This record gives sequence, C-alpha cells and structure tokens, in this order.
Amino acid sequence: MSIKPMSAMSQSRTNPVPRAAATRKRPGPLPWLKPAFCVGSLLPLVVMAVRGVRGDLGANPIGEALNQLGLLALIFIVAALACTPLKTIFGWTWPLRVRRMIGVFGFFYAVLHVSTYTGLDQNFDWSAIYADVTKRKFIFVGFSAFLLLIPLAATSTNAAVKRLGFMRWKQLHRLAYVAPILAVVHFIWRVKRDISEPMTYAAVLATLLLIRVMVSLRSRLA
Repeated sequence: MSIKPMSAMSQSRTNPVPRAAATRKRPGPLPWLKPAFCVGSLLPLVVMAVRGVRGDLGANPIGEALNQLGLLALIFIVAALACTPLKTIFGWTWPLRVRRMIGVFGFFYAVLHVSTYTGLDQNFDWSAIYADVTKRKFIFVGFSAFLLLIPLAATSTNAAVKRLGFMRWKQLHRLAYVAPILAVVHFIWRVKRDISEPMTYAAVLATLLLIRVMVSLRSRLA
C-alpha cells in the first residue's frame, strides 16, 4: 500500500487550484491587433470631420467628403481580399484575424458614402436619386456594389455561419469578389479625365483575384 507524502497532501489542501483559473482562456497572440486596427480605421473619419469643422474640405466640401468616403470604402473592400493572398505568399496569419473587421469597416464607409449622397448631396430627393440610379451608369454600378455588401455585412458573425451552415455561408460570401469589381468600375466611370488612380486599384484587384484563382486551381489539382 502506497502512502501519499504529507507535504504533497498539505500542499493540495492549503493551495487548491481555483476552478475559474483552471478554465480561464489564455489571451491569443497579438491581443492589441484588433483594438489598434479599429482605432486606425476610424482615424481617417476623424481627420475628415476635423477638416470639415475647420472648413478645409475645399470649395465643394460635400463632394470632397463623398469622394473620400467612397475611396475609403474601396480601400477596405479590396484590403479584405488581400488577407488570404498575404498568407499564401508571405505566410502572414495576422491579416486573417482582422479580415472580418476589414470587411465590416468597408461596409461602414460605404454606408457613409451612400448616406452622404442621399442626405447631403441630394437632400433626400428620392425622385432625383431614382433618376440618377437609372440613368447614370456609374451610379447604378456603385449602388449595385453597395447592395451586394449588405448581405455580406449582415452575415459576418459566427452566429450567421451557424445559422446558414458553412457551405451556404461560403457560397453567399462569394459576393465579396463581385462587389469590389463593381466598386472599381464605379470609380473608373466616376473619374472623367485622369483614370490612373482607379486603374491602380483595378490592377491590385486583378492581381488578388488571379492569386485566388491560381491557389484554387492548385488545390484542385492536388
């Protein structure tokens, strides 16, 4: 018969391990990443608001705000597609941790862009807005891109994945490839003279989509 040493018995009685401590989850790597990304994503909006209060948005402040908000929406939407290629090429995993936040901020700035157009630029003149959407092709394409972002943002939570099922959720989120294409087309058609900036975003988007296609083909062949 074995006898448990008194020192071990007394230590287990005097220093019990708390149940909460035993079940407490350890913080993941880079715990500062999401808060820092959130602050950095809101910083352009704060700068724009300060410029608006100071009157530094130029002769047409509404138009300037409209353009800047649309550009920010496009940047975030394209950046969301860059997360997986960055992992594929460089092995970076940290972009995947904020990919959902990137997409949500893209939708956030798209909402501000559309709200600025409908509220400040058109003063909620729905007949004029309808005429713009139906007669001006760049507005029609931009509005279509915004509509595609709505179901993506609405199903961006873990609860939505469980509710839809992963396969249906994945099929729905293929719209994330269509929306930025329409957004880039909207940008190109919006610019009347120098299209070098929108074509730069078009080239970046084409590169990201090409990488995704190559990775998908490689996985199928493997």
